[in-house]
Amino acid sequence: MKDIPPLSHIPAFEAAARFESFARAAKELGITSTAVSQHIRALEDWFGTPLFIRKARGVQLTKQGQKFASTCQTAIREIANSAAQISPKKTKRKVSLACQPSVVSLWLTNRLPDFMERHPDIQVSIVYPFGAAMPEEVGADLLIRHGTIPDQAAEKLLSAETRPTCARSYLEKDGPFNEPSALLQARLLHDETEEAWRQWLRQYDLDLPGGSAPVFGDFNLLISSIQAGYGIGLCPTSLIEQDISEGKLVVLSEDATDKDKYYWLIRAQSLSDDAEILRQWLRDQAAF
Repeated sequence: MKDIPPLSHIPAFEAAARFESFARAAKELGITSTAVSQHIRALEDWFGTPLFIRKARGVQLTKQGQKFASTCQTAIREIANSAAQISPKKTKRKVSLACQPSVVSLWLTNRLPDFMERHPDIQVSIVYPFGAAMPEEVGADLLIRHGTIPDQAAEKLLSAETRPTCARSYLEKDGPFNEPSALLQARLLHDETEEAWRQWLRQYDLDLPGGSAPVFGDFNLLISSIQAGYGIGLCPTSLIEQDISEGKLVVLSEDATDKDKYYWLIRAQSLSDDAEILRQWLRDQAAF
Protein backbone atom coordinates (compact mmCIF):
# COMPACT_ATOMS: atom_id res chain seq x y z
CA MET A 1 0.00 0.00 0.00
CA LYS A 2 3.05 2.26 -0.13
CA ASP A 3 2.06 3.56 -3.57
CA ILE A 4 -1.35 4.74 -2.31
CA PRO A 5 -1.58 8.15 -0.60
CA PRO A 6 -3.20 8.25 2.87
CA LEU A 7 -6.88 7.68 2.21
CA SER A 8 -7.95 9.77 5.22
CA HIS A 9 -6.94 12.91 3.29
CA ILE A 10 -8.94 12.11 0.14
CA PRO A 11 -12.40 13.46 1.21
CA ALA A 12 -10.95 16.87 2.05
CA PHE A 13 -8.99 16.99 -1.19
CA GLU A 14 -11.95 15.90 -3.34
CA ALA A 15 -14.28 18.49 -1.78
CA ALA A 16 -11.67 21.26 -2.04
CA ALA A 17 -11.02 20.33 -5.68
CA ARG A 18 -14.73 20.28 -6.51
CA PHE A 19 -15.39 23.72 -5.00
CA GLU A 20 -11.90 25.16 -5.49
CA SER A 21 -12.40 26.52 -2.00
CA PHE A 22 -11.11 25.25 1.34
CA ALA A 23 -13.88 27.12 3.16
CA ARG A 24 -16.71 25.50 1.16
CA ALA A 25 -15.07 22.09 1.47
CA ALA A 26 -14.86 22.58 5.22
CA LYS A 27 -18.55 23.50 5.40
CA GLU A 28 -19.57 20.40 3.45
CA LEU A 29 -17.40 18.07 5.57
CA GLY A 30 -18.25 19.71 8.90
CA ILE A 31 -14.65 20.52 9.76
CA THR A 32 -12.59 23.71 9.87
CA SER A 33 -10.81 25.33 6.93
CA THR A 34 -7.56 24.80 8.82
CA ALA A 35 -8.24 21.07 8.97
CA VAL A 36 -8.91 20.99 5.22
CA SER A 37 -5.67 22.87 4.62
CA GLN A 38 -3.77 20.37 6.78
CA HIS A 39 -5.21 17.44 4.80
CA ILE A 40 -4.20 19.07 1.53
CA ARG A 41 -0.73 19.90 2.81
CA ALA A 42 -0.23 16.29 3.92
CA LEU A 43 -1.15 15.05 0.44
CA GLU A 44 1.15 17.58 -1.20
CA ASP A 45 3.99 16.41 1.05
CA TRP A 46 3.27 12.81 0.09
CA PHE A 47 3.26 13.64 -3.64
CA GLY A 48 6.16 16.04 -3.33
CA THR A 49 4.36 18.61 -5.51
CA PRO A 50 1.65 21.28 -5.05
CA LEU A 51 -1.91 20.26 -5.82
CA PHE A 52 -3.36 23.76 -5.46
CA ILE A 53 -2.26 27.28 -6.30
CA ARG A 54 -3.10 29.49 -3.30
CA LYS A 55 -4.61 32.84 -4.29
CA ALA A 56 -5.89 35.86 -2.38
CA ARG A 57 -9.42 34.65 -3.04
CA GLY A 58 -9.76 30.90 -3.12
CA VAL A 59 -7.50 28.27 -4.64
CA GLN A 60 -6.94 26.77 -8.07
CA LEU A 61 -5.92 23.23 -8.97
CA THR A 62 -2.53 22.68 -10.55
CA LYS A 63 -2.30 20.35 -13.56
CA GLN A 64 -1.25 17.55 -11.22
CA GLY A 65 -4.11 18.43 -8.91
CA GLN A 66 -6.63 18.35 -11.77
CA LYS A 67 -5.46 14.89 -12.79
CA PHE A 68 -5.66 13.50 -9.28
CA ALA A 69 -9.04 15.19 -8.64
CA SER A 70 -10.54 13.55 -11.74
CA THR A 71 -9.27 10.17 -10.57
CA CYS A 72 -10.67 10.67 -7.06
CA GLN A 73 -14.08 11.79 -8.32
CA THR A 74 -14.36 8.82 -10.67
CA ALA A 75 -13.35 6.43 -7.89
CA ILE A 76 -15.85 7.92 -5.42
CA ARG A 77 -18.62 7.70 -8.02
CA GLU A 78 -17.80 4.05 -8.71
CA ILE A 79 -17.74 3.26 -4.98
CA ALA A 80 -21.17 4.88 -4.58
CA ASN A 81 -22.60 2.96 -7.55
CA SER A 82 -21.21 -0.31 -6.22
CA ALA A 83 -22.60 0.36 -2.76
CA ALA A 84 -26.03 1.03 -4.24
CA GLN A 85 -25.97 -2.28 -6.11
CA ILE A 86 -24.85 -4.26 -3.05
CA SER A 87 -27.28 -2.66 -0.61
CA PRO A 88 -30.03 -0.89 -2.60
CA LYS A 89 -32.42 -0.80 0.36
CA LYS A 90 -29.96 0.97 2.64
CA THR A 91 -28.24 3.25 0.14
CA LYS A 92 -30.11 5.93 -1.76
CA ARG A 93 -29.56 5.87 -5.51
CA LYS A 94 -28.43 9.42 -6.22
CA VAL A 95 -27.84 11.23 -9.50
CA SER A 96 -26.40 14.74 -9.66
CA LEU A 97 -27.31 17.34 -12.28
CA ALA A 98 -25.51 20.68 -12.61
CA CYS A 99 -27.85 23.25 -14.05
CA GLN A 100 -28.45 27.01 -14.23
CA PRO A 101 -31.14 28.25 -11.81
CA SER A 102 -33.26 29.67 -14.65
CA VAL A 103 -33.42 26.29 -16.39
CA VAL A 104 -34.39 24.65 -13.11
CA SER A 105 -37.09 27.14 -12.14
CA LEU A 106 -38.61 27.69 -15.57
CA TRP A 107 -38.27 24.33 -17.31
CA LEU A 108 -37.16 21.50 -15.04
CA THR A 109 -39.10 21.95 -11.79
CA ASN A 110 -42.57 21.30 -13.18
CA ARG A 111 -41.28 18.22 -15.02
CA LEU A 112 -39.43 16.57 -12.12
CA PRO A 113 -42.57 15.02 -10.57
CA ASP A 114 -42.85 12.88 -13.70
CA PHE A 115 -39.32 11.56 -13.18
CA MET A 116 -39.99 10.95 -9.47
CA GLU A 117 -43.13 9.00 -10.31
CA ARG A 118 -41.37 6.89 -12.93
CA HIS A 119 -38.23 6.32 -10.85
CA PRO A 120 -39.08 6.62 -7.13
CA ASP A 121 -35.82 4.92 -6.10
CA ILE A 122 -33.60 7.54 -7.76
CA GLN A 123 -32.95 10.82 -5.95
CA VAL A 124 -31.92 13.74 -8.17
CA SER A 125 -29.49 16.23 -6.67
CA ILE A 126 -29.38 19.58 -8.51
CA VAL A 127 -26.25 21.67 -8.03
CA TYR A 128 -25.09 25.06 -9.26
CA PRO A 129 -22.72 24.75 -12.27
CA PHE A 130 -20.31 27.57 -11.30
CA GLY A 131 -19.38 27.98 -14.98
CA ALA A 132 -18.22 24.38 -15.29
CA ALA A 133 -17.43 22.99 -18.74
CA MET A 134 -17.70 19.35 -17.62
CA PRO A 135 -19.90 17.71 -14.94
CA GLU A 136 -16.87 16.35 -13.07
CA GLU A 137 -15.75 19.90 -12.26
CA VAL A 138 -18.65 20.22 -9.81
CA GLY A 139 -18.95 16.57 -8.86
CA ALA A 140 -22.01 15.99 -11.07
CA ASP A 141 -23.07 13.22 -13.44
CA LEU A 142 -24.72 15.51 -15.97
CA LEU A 143 -24.43 19.18 -16.87
CA ILE A 144 -26.82 21.48 -18.75
CA ARG A 145 -24.74 24.29 -20.23
CA HIS A 146 -25.82 27.39 -22.19
CA GLY A 147 -23.97 28.78 -25.18
CA THR A 148 -22.61 27.98 -28.62
CA ILE A 149 -21.33 24.48 -29.34
CA PRO A 150 -18.90 23.41 -26.59
CA ASP A 151 -15.43 22.06 -27.26
CA GLN A 152 -16.34 18.75 -25.64
CA ALA A 153 -18.91 16.18 -26.74
CA ALA A 154 -22.42 17.47 -26.07
CA GLU A 155 -25.96 17.05 -27.34
CA LYS A 156 -28.53 19.75 -28.01
CA LEU A 157 -31.24 19.77 -25.37
CA LEU A 158 -33.17 23.03 -25.93
CA SER A 159 -32.96 26.00 -28.26
CA ALA A 160 -31.69 29.20 -26.60
CA GLU A 161 -33.20 31.55 -29.22
CA THR A 162 -34.50 34.71 -27.55
CA ARG A 163 -37.56 36.77 -28.52
CA PRO A 164 -39.25 39.90 -27.15
CA THR A 165 -41.63 38.78 -24.41
CA CYS A 166 -43.88 40.52 -21.90
CA ALA A 167 -46.74 39.82 -19.52
CA ARG A 168 -50.22 40.02 -20.97
CA SER A 169 -51.02 42.70 -18.41
CA TYR A 170 -48.18 44.89 -19.74
CA LEU A 171 -49.30 44.35 -23.34
CA GLU A 172 -52.87 45.33 -22.50
CA LYS A 173 -51.71 48.42 -20.58
CA ASP A 174 -48.92 49.75 -22.82
CA GLY A 175 -49.42 47.98 -26.17
CA PRO A 176 -50.01 47.17 -28.86
CA PHE A 177 -46.51 46.50 -30.20
CA ASN A 178 -47.35 45.49 -33.76
CA GLU A 179 -44.14 46.87 -35.29
CA PRO A 180 -40.53 46.59 -34.09
CA SER A 181 -40.32 50.38 -33.94
CA ALA A 182 -43.19 50.40 -31.41
CA LEU A 183 -40.90 48.66 -28.93
CA LEU A 184 -38.75 51.79 -28.76
CA GLN A 185 -41.49 53.42 -26.72
CA ALA A 186 -41.69 50.48 -24.29
CA ARG A 187 -39.68 49.72 -21.17
CA LEU A 188 -36.98 47.36 -22.42
CA LEU A 189 -35.45 45.20 -19.69
CA HIS A 190 -31.90 43.86 -19.96
CA ASP A 191 -30.21 40.62 -18.95
CA GLU A 192 -26.63 41.39 -17.79
CA THR A 193 -25.95 43.93 -20.59
CA GLU A 194 -27.83 46.02 -23.15
CA GLU A 195 -26.10 44.24 -26.04
CA ALA A 196 -28.86 41.67 -26.57
CA TRP A 197 -31.45 44.34 -27.29
CA ARG A 198 -29.01 46.24 -29.53
CA GLN A 199 -28.48 43.07 -31.52
CA TRP A 200 -32.22 42.38 -31.86
CA LEU A 201 -33.04 45.96 -32.95
CA ARG A 202 -30.11 46.06 -35.37
CA GLN A 203 -31.85 43.66 -37.74
CA TYR A 204 -34.45 46.42 -38.31
CA ASP A 205 -31.84 49.22 -38.51
CA LEU A 206 -33.10 50.55 -35.20
CA ASP A 207 -30.99 51.93 -32.35
CA LEU A 208 -31.54 51.22 -28.69
CA PRO A 209 -33.06 54.33 -27.14
CA GLY A 210 -31.41 55.99 -24.18
CA GLY A 211 -32.94 55.74 -20.76
CA SER A 212 -32.54 54.11 -17.39
CA ALA A 213 -34.24 50.73 -17.87
CA PRO A 214 -32.75 48.29 -15.33
CA VAL A 215 -30.09 45.72 -16.14
CA PHE A 216 -30.54 42.44 -14.26
CA GLY A 217 -27.51 40.38 -13.33
CA ASP A 218 -29.43 37.10 -13.44
CA PHE A 219 -32.11 35.84 -15.82
CA ASN A 220 -34.28 34.69 -12.92
CA LEU A 221 -34.48 38.31 -11.76
CA LEU A 222 -35.28 39.46 -15.28
CA ILE A 223 -38.06 36.94 -15.89
CA SER A 224 -39.62 37.75 -12.49
CA SER A 225 -39.88 41.40 -13.52
CA ILE A 226 -41.34 40.46 -16.90
CA GLN A 227 -43.92 38.19 -15.25
CA ALA A 228 -44.82 41.05 -12.89
CA GLY A 229 -45.68 43.25 -15.89
CA TYR A 230 -42.79 45.65 -15.51
CA GLY A 231 -41.60 45.63 -19.14
CA ILE A 232 -40.37 43.66 -22.15
CA GLY A 233 -37.35 41.36 -22.14
CA LEU A 234 -35.60 39.06 -24.57
CA CYS A 235 -36.35 35.54 -23.36
CA PRO A 236 -35.34 32.04 -24.47
CA THR A 237 -38.84 30.95 -25.39
CA SER A 238 -38.08 27.24 -24.97
CA LEU A 239 -37.85 27.82 -21.20
CA ILE A 240 -41.16 29.65 -20.84
CA GLU A 241 -43.42 27.48 -22.99
CA GLN A 242 -45.84 26.86 -20.13
CA ASP A 243 -46.39 30.56 -19.35
CA ILE A 244 -46.85 31.21 -23.07
CA SER A 245 -49.36 28.40 -23.53
CA GLU A 246 -51.30 29.56 -20.46
CA GLY A 247 -51.42 33.10 -21.83
CA LYS A 248 -49.47 34.63 -18.95
CA LEU A 249 -46.63 35.71 -21.23
CA VAL A 250 -46.87 36.91 -24.82
CA VAL A 251 -44.16 36.63 -27.47
CA LEU A 252 -44.28 39.90 -29.43
CA SER A 253 -42.22 38.78 -32.43
CA GLU A 254 -41.09 35.47 -33.88
CA ASP A 255 -37.84 37.10 -35.02
CA ALA A 256 -35.12 35.77 -32.75
CA THR A 257 -31.52 36.34 -31.80
CA ASP A 258 -29.01 33.84 -30.35
CA LYS A 259 -29.94 31.36 -33.07
CA ASP A 260 -26.54 29.71 -32.69
CA LYS A 261 -27.00 29.07 -28.97
CA TYR A 262 -28.50 26.07 -27.20
CA TYR A 263 -28.82 24.49 -23.81
CA TRP A 264 -26.41 21.57 -24.14
CA LEU A 265 -26.54 18.29 -22.23
CA ILE A 266 -23.06 17.07 -21.28
CA ARG A 267 -22.37 13.74 -19.57
CA ALA A 268 -19.55 12.70 -17.29
CA GLN A 269 -17.02 10.31 -18.75
CA SER A 270 -18.14 7.60 -16.35
CA LEU A 271 -21.93 7.39 -16.11
CA SER A 272 -23.95 5.11 -13.82
CA ASP A 273 -27.07 3.30 -15.02
CA ASP A 274 -29.22 5.67 -12.95
CA ALA A 275 -27.52 8.74 -14.45
CA GLU A 276 -28.15 7.29 -17.91
CA ILE A 277 -31.83 6.98 -17.01
CA LEU A 278 -31.94 10.68 -16.07
CA ARG A 279 -30.05 11.60 -19.25
CA GLN A 280 -32.56 9.79 -21.45
CA TRP A 281 -35.50 11.28 -19.52
CA LEU A 282 -34.14 14.81 -20.04
CA ARG A 283 -33.83 14.14 -23.76
CA ASP A 284 -37.40 12.84 -23.89
CA GLN A 285 -38.73 15.89 -22.03
CA ALA A 286 -36.95 18.26 -24.41
CA ALA A 287 -38.44 16.44 -27.40
CA PHE A 288 -42.04 17.17 -26.34
